[in-house]
Amino acid sequence: MRFPSPLKRGRLVRRYKRFLADVVLDSGEEVTSTCPNTGSMLGLTAPGATVWLSESDSKTRKYRHTWEMIENDMGKGPVLVGINTSHPNKIVAEAIRAGEIPTLGGYERLKPEQKYGAASRIDLLLDDDAKGRAYVEIKNVHLMREAGHAEFPDSVTERGAKHLAELSAMVAEGHRAVMLYLVQRGDARSFSVARDIDPTYGRALDSALRAGVEAMALRCRLSPDEIVIDGEIEMRA
Repeated sequence: MRFPSPLKRGRLVRRYKRFLADVVLDSGEEVTSTCPNTGSMLGLTAPGATVWLSESDSKTRKYRHTWEMIENDMGKGPVLVGINTSHPNKIVAEAIRAGEIPTLGGYERLKPEQKYGAASRIDLLLDDDAKGRAYVEIKNVHLMREAGHAEFPDSVTERGAKHLAELSAMVAEGHRAVMLYLVQRGDARSFSVARDIDPTYGRALDSALRAGVEAMALRCRLSPDEIVIDGEIEMRA
């Protein structure tokens, strides 16, 4: 996924009211940007950190800038981390269409945001006359507490547990269901669920896996110009 124009660099002043962040750009201008992330962003909101913003020229927007990435150092130098949770569906869809995720290839049709389950929407529905349907739920991952090891979630997510139950229901109906964790940081070598943060979600994933739901974690490569998938990483229990 390429950004329409290169991102602007600045320093984070503070994140507040969940959806806002004050940033001083390299130009010296101080701006308020939207923060497209509902999670706690554990470890990624330190004042003074280098951040990257996109800018919109839409006249209907209250805030022109959107917080896209932050630099995070786990002891081996700063790494770009994507915090915008609206991007993963597009990143994964582009990769599937380009044949870059072999395990999700071979489907004739790809449909985003399709209604299913109990008043929910699946992130991507793959459909094929011969292969049948595959329901793909995507979660953005940026938490890292141990160098090289990514985790999800960074806060309690009742909605995430609900999605796992609905994926299990799709398997029971004879369809394929996939839980895909998209890690928006290039330093991840492995992934697991943060069971200490949300034990209920951990149990929900265990139950879904027993029901036949597949799970996979993909790492991204990030730059101020684009975010692309960089391959699958190990999933730990």
